[in-house]
Amino acid sequence: MIQDNGTNILEFILMGFSVHPRLEKLLFVIFTLVYMTTLFGNFGIIALATADPHLQTPMYFFLRHLAFLNLCYTTAVVPKMLSNLLSVKKTISYLLCMAQTYISAFMGAAECIILAVMALDRYVAVCHPLRYTIIMNHQVCVRIAAASWTLSFLVSVVPLKLSLPPLCGPYVINHIFCEVPVVLHMICSDTSLNELLMLLSGISTLMLPFILILVSYGHIIGAVIRIRTAGGRRKAFSTCSSHLTVVTIYYGTGMFMYMRPKSSYSPETDKYISVFYAVINPMLNPIIYSFRNNEVKESLIRAFVRNTLGKAL
Repeated sequence: MIQDNGTNILEFILMGFSVHPRLEKLLFVIFTLVYMTTLFGNFGIIALATADPHLQTPMYFFLRHLAFLNLCYTTAVVPKMLSNLLSVKKTISYLLCMAQTYISAFMGAAECIILAVMALDRYVAVCHPLRYTIIMNHQVCVRIAAASWTLSFLVSVVPLKLSLPPLCGPYVINHIFCEVPVVLHMICSDTSLNELLMLLSGISTLMLPFILILVSYGHIIGAVIRIRTAGGRRKAFSTCSSHLTVVTIYYGTGMFMYMRPKSSYSPETDKYISVFYAVINPMLNPIIYSFRNNEVKESLIRAFVRNTLGKAL
């Protein structure tokens, strides 16, 4: 830890995976490949959903927002983690640490809310197919997206900014990046209020959207059951399978990390949990939506054919 004139904090020690020094170079290669795949996959989803007229639908509109926040989240975390894997001096500046804390809170809240919005979109598509294009028109989607980002900021960044007191020693972060549960351990005063606010924030950004997702899929399942043909049921539910997979992965890890008291914090276990939802999950999302979605596959084929024919001509 370095301080300026004995008062202002300039750097923290960021331990990362330093307890496994022999694995650091291997981890650097693995996480570099994961990060490159994440960038390629999410930029690809954004490009496809923007360029292909067949993907100009509400589902892919919100999928672009999901891909964008995946890019923001992983880019705030991974480059510094990769740098420290190759560095002898494993530090992180105070400003970058605070930036990671706020960005991870903001993007985590945004992902929960956007996943809930996507569940609502699937509910309208399956349960009210004839009115789907009217209910989920472009203007409505834009307003919902703007409201989602604004609400995410208000329930994550604002409470954190108002409640986070000055940090004190030891300025050693036994984690892979800075996020709220980790920063709480550098507060020397009573953290009961901070933990309560984190719990309330977790309820508003994790549980309430999760309840909306459950209600939406309850109606979807009811509508699918009422479809008489097996092919119709399979087609209706296939539009939701990718989203369900992403929700299960993200909420499973997010609830474990954020909706528990500070006393149950386990540095080594939490490192692996954080790696999953901050590094692996942003890579998996575009893969899940690509391989489990026929529309994305067809869009990729059309893009490949156009590119091949363009070169041939």
